[in-house]
Amino acid sequence: MLTITSEVRDALDSGQPVVALESTIISHGMPYPQNVEMARTVEGIVRDGGAVPATIAVLHGRPTIGLSADDLELLASDESVMKVSLRDLPYVVSRGLHGATTVASTMRLAALAGIDVFVTGGLGGVHRGAETSYDVSADLTELATTSVAVVCAGVKSILDIGLTLEKLETLGVPVLGYGTDEFPSFYSRSSGFAAPMRVDSAAEVAALMQAKWDMGLAGGVVVANPVPAESEIPAGEIGTIIDRALADMDALGITGKDTTPYLLGRIVELTDGSSLRTNIALVEHNARLGAAIARARAAR
Repeated sequence: MLTITSEVRDALDSGQPVVALESTIISHGMPYPQNVEMARTVEGIVRDGGAVPATIAVLHGRPTIGLSADDLELLASDESVMKVSLRDLPYVVSRGLHGATTVASTMRLAALAGIDVFVTGGLGGVHRGAETSYDVSADLTELATTSVAVVCAGVKSILDIGLTLEKLETLGVPVLGYGTDEFPSFYSRSSGFAAPMRVDSAAEVAALMQAKWDMGLAGGVVVANPVPAESEIPAGEIGTIIDRALADMDALGITGKDTTPYLLGRIVELTDGSSLRTNIALVEHNARLGAAIARARAAR
């Protein structure tokens, strides 16, 4: 069922480092043309870091591992591209549609292709008010079952970070603070919550991945990499903006899978674009770390 580019296939067959990249951040996470510019830049960063980038999406109903420049442009500009989590994959594939993959679906397709390092911006999690809405991202349950390391800037600040960390503990998912004792919160380096574990090098991450899976402990690893200090929006500042965006969303009655794209877009408006610059900076930062982890994995 997978279409894998020759570059990615050759790299996997020869044991070269490969880094998976999601596509929802292109189609639903940023406006055009910054989204396609970001995608090209991130792929370039992975290459400069000594790894092969494998951006993942569904094109014409085919799960595709590794995208061309034209594919990236399509995802960035075609409004018919669906946001595809795990539950949506059969629908999009059976109907021959285009789909941009979330963290959960990218993890699953990456694992099917044999890729175990994945870079994204922010992880999904437990939404605020989940005690009544039961709105919990499929990213978390996928991390419990699919053996892929996810490099992120923590969970998105719009979520309930404390409950998300509790859920990850329940699911047995190691959560690593990279070079930090505090769990980052996407736009900000701080969250008020401790990182459950700390690592300080790509080699340490690769060793933990190996130990986990050698013991037969299936499931993913979260590598929480704080946004660079010069690019962060302080937690207090972004918190006020998020509260306003959440109130606006509730007033409009937006729910379900549309919540995250709406909130990210609204936050860009409320910050006059500074949140978009932070988002791009943290994804680029994660790509550098992801390439280093993939190299360390390949060297073991």
